[in-house]
Amino acid sequence: MSLCFSLAALALPLPSQADSTAVNGETRAFSIAPQPLYGALSALAEQSGVQFVYNSELVKGIDSPGVSGLYSLEAALTRLLKGSGISYQFNNGNTVKLEKNAVAEPLTATTMPAVTVTGKSGYADSDPYNPDYNRTSASAATKTDAPIMETPVSIQVVPRAVMNDQKTTTIKDALENVSSIRPQSSLGLSNAYIVRGFRNGRVYRNGLVANGLGIGEGAQFDSANLERVEVLKGPAAVLFGRIEPGGLINLVTKKPRDEAYYSVEQRFGAYDFYRTEWDATGPITGDKSLSYRFSGAYQNNKSFRDFNFNDRVLVNPSMTWRLSDATEMSLEVEALHENYQVDRGLFAIGNRPAPIPVSRSFIDPNDPVDTNSKVNLGFNLSHAFNDNWNLRNRFLASFIYDKNISVKPANGFTVEQFLDPSTGNRRYARNIFSQTSDNETYTTNLDLTGKFKLLGVNHQTLIGVDYLRAVGNYQFYGNYQDPVPGLEIDIYNPQYGIDPSYYADALTTPSDGGANHYLFRDDWYGAYFQDHITLWDKVHILGGGRYDWARTGLGIGNSASTADAALPSRRDEGFSPRVGLLYQPWTWASIYGNWTTSFGANNDITTSGATINPEIGEQFEAGVKTEFFDQRLSTTLAYYHLTKENLMTRDFNSPDPFASAAIGKARSQGIELDMAGRLTDEISIIGNYAFTDARITKDFSGLQGHRLNNVPEHSGSLWLKYDIHHYEPLNGLSFGLGLFAAGQRQGDNDNTFVLPGYARLDAFASYTYQLGKSRLITQFNVRNLLDKTYYESTDPFQNAPPRVGIYPGAPLTAMGSVRLEF
Repeated sequence: MSLCFSLAALALPLPSQADSTAVNGETRAFSIAPQPLYGALSALAEQSGVQFVYNSELVKGIDSPGVSGLYSLEAALTRLLKGSGISYQFNNGNTVKLEKNAVAEPLTATTMPAVTVTGKSGYADSDPYNPDYNRTSASAATKTDAPIMETPVSIQVVPRAVMNDQKTTTIKDALENVSSIRPQSSLGLSNAYIVRGFRNGRVYRNGLVANGLGIGEGAQFDSANLERVEVLKGPAAVLFGRIEPGGLINLVTKKPRDEAYYSVEQRFGAYDFYRTEWDATGPITGDKSLSYRFSGAYQNNKSFRDFNFNDRVLVNPSMTWRLSDATEMSLEVEALHENYQVDRGLFAIGNRPAPIPVSRSFIDPNDPVDTNSKVNLGFNLSHAFNDNWNLRNRFLASFIYDKNISVKPANGFTVEQFLDPSTGNRRYARNIFSQTSDNETYTTNLDLTGKFKLLGVNHQTLIGVDYLRAVGNYQFYGNYQDPVPGLEIDIYNPQYGIDPSYYADALTTPSDGGANHYLFRDDWYGAYFQDHITLWDKVHILGGGRYDWARTGLGIGNSASTADAALPSRRDEGFSPRVGLLYQPWTWASIYGNWTTSFGANNDITTSGATINPEIGEQFEAGVKTEFFDQRLSTTLAYYHLTKENLMTRDFNSPDPFASAAIGKARSQGIELDMAGRLTDEISIIGNYAFTDARITKDFSGLQGHRLNNVPEHSGSLWLKYDIHHYEPLNGLSFGLGLFAAGQRQGDNDNTFVLPGYARLDAFASYTYQLGKSRLITQFNVRNLLDKTYYESTDPFQNAPPRVGIYPGAPLTAMGSVRLEF
């Protein structure tokens, strides 16, 4: 959108006050310090109750002298705009339009009647200058524009402003701001998360699956091209298909804009960290029917972990063509390539992580460089038949490739039996393992949305279909279980330097079992509907359902051809309903409840070769949503009870390290509190708390009653930011402090060891310089300010048993950055 709606009535007076000041020209006290013009206008809106409408480019780089004393609204506005070359126009309603070289109409009762308005952010959600931490809508919940306050499900949004302030580089760090989400890496890659107790290996991108099937689950998700991260809590299968019942993570990428914006940022920090980010967007044609965006990042760094490093580049070109006022088409390409070193993590001794430095690694400096890459090709077509009915088609093709080779603990199930008692349990055996994963995913959907009235009742209806096809090829070489003589290592005094011939031998060594080729296939069809009914502007009923047809298969062999020949085919189908009710007694408060289910076909086999029945999820949820301070601060308090049947896990009793078993049934229940927004025009906040009780409730191998792995009973975070606007010598200075905490967690489903709880303190300070119409922002961030030792997660038996795949968090890490926006 070319207009940035400065609907900045942030603390509205009573209607009578607005009428007295605006219509009759009465004077009142204003106190607005000299500051950037956009901040001064926001303060004036808050103190007067008007809304300003203007293009963000209009005020960029312009300072205001402020205003202090008794003035009429018109006089106060005139003083704020002094020397800016901007004039104003009072429109019908409580709005004021700002424009260049326009003539303002006189302020009269005719041109500006008294109107009660709702205060909103001074920026469009997609505006790159938007500093707000809260968002009032999210596309992931209903695939419509329904506000979060009117939607009877729990939804959280982490906007670009938070990612900028916290200097996140992957979505793992951004998701720390949302309740009930825990990272669960594999090989040190940030590619999967636990949501409400259940692990979710699939991340969505603009509403479509963004990573493939099989081992590894895909490349990293860099944050450089993201506008926001949306989280829909609970089963989301009704609109999105195959997804874990804990919730859905949806990445919303930056879109082309029809007004120019450019930025470049350089970061530098501990462990030889260097990162360059860029973002450029604007119109290509004079009529703005064709626009572009090109964003991306290059990052090169070492690690606090010995021998680990990363060399990553991300490019994201996109283009939007507005064929007419009703039709728009977009094309987007995302390409990421990284050279890195896999991280095998640490291991447990007894019921705790081994008492060794978190920096210590048991891979080797002679390990070959590993490679990870992905390409996403996205297409979006939308057409508005009229003001009420719209048709949208999306398509996404995702190609992900990963190849790595590393030295690893010799046994596939536990490390402790390989500790040599004769050396005081100092040494353990290792072997060398190589794997290659190549995944392709094609997914598309077609959605028809419409608004209409039937018998006096408002409806917002969605009808849609989608299709997903995914193919994953996986192969591995070397020993994953038997020790290789000569590779033993002393865990307290390690000696490194493996002869390169060991790696060459591993690449020609067949697997222990002989079958080292896996072929995964998914074909998924879905049809769904949804109706959002509004009664008396206070009651919102959300109902809908989805029917799925799924065909899955996993073939195993000693070559690609034999794996293809052995590929079984299983067909499943099922219906997933969702109903929700929300009551909004006041504009600032909503009470809601919902019941929903999910259907997820299991593309895996047991040790006997049998396929596994579909996973079925079910959730009951109730909660309260609020919007305080004229929508500046949003909160959600929710209670949920969530169950999942036929939960898959690795079969520890099978000699095949990739064999799976359905442990029966698991249950997660808890309480969540999320908040985001501004307490005042200077203090911003985003925080959360979660109490989670996640357990295995039905099992056939002795796990009944055990806690689900990596799920703390108590967790949460609080991030506060203070922007100085009203003290002229320090205007432009911002600083913030964040606390991120989690209680102790079970490291595996067998509950044989625990990860200790932790609290991590982060901080930042920044200063914004106005350079004409440009901004220069210098910033300094410190992560883990108190240098605490903590452990983030364990491997989910994706690439290692949990006991030998413990991933520690980084110690004290400092980062500086300089960003120029113009």
